[in-house]
Amino acid sequence: MTMSVGNGNGGGDEAEYRPISEINITPMVDVMLVLLIIFMVTAPLLVAGVPVELPSTAAARISQPKKPVIVSLGSDGSIYVREDQVNSDNLVPTLTALRAAEGETVVYVRADKNRAYGEVMDLLGRVGQSGYPRVSLLSQPKANGGASGQSQ
Repeated sequence: MTMSVGNGNGGGDEAEYRPISEINITPMVDVMLVLLIIFMVTAPLLVAGVPVELPSTAAARISQPKKPVIVSLGSDGSIYVREDQVNSDNLVPTLTALRAAEGETVVYVRADKNRAYGEVMDLLGRVGQSGYPRVSLLSQPKANGGASGQSQ
C-alpha cells in the first residue's frame, strides 16, 4: 500500500518539487495559549503568600497620608508654607502649629536657585527650630540632553 505524492501530472521522480514556503503558526499559538493559562493560574498563588488567619483588633484604621509640608523660598524672598504666604517672623509659629495639628512628618524645603546660600541655610535653621526632626531639600532634575557640560 503506497501513496504517491506529486503534482498530478505523473512525472514520477522527475516531477518538479516545490517546498511549502508558508509558516504554520498554529503550534506557536497553542504554546502561547498554554503559557497564558499557566501564568493566569500561578499569578494569584504567588501574590497570596502563606494563608494566615489574622486576629481582629479594636484599633482605629490608619488614616490616609496627610498633605506634605512644603516650605518654599521664592525668587523675591517671599516664604510660603504649602500654598499660603507667611511672614518670615511667623514661620516658626506656623510650622509649630502644623506640627502640633498633624504630627511629626518630613518637611520639604524648596528654594529658588537665584537666592543666596545664606538665606536658604537660615530658612533650614528656622524649619529645624520649629521642631521638625526631618527636613528634605527638593530640586529640579536636569534634562539628559544638555547635562554633559561639553560644548560642540
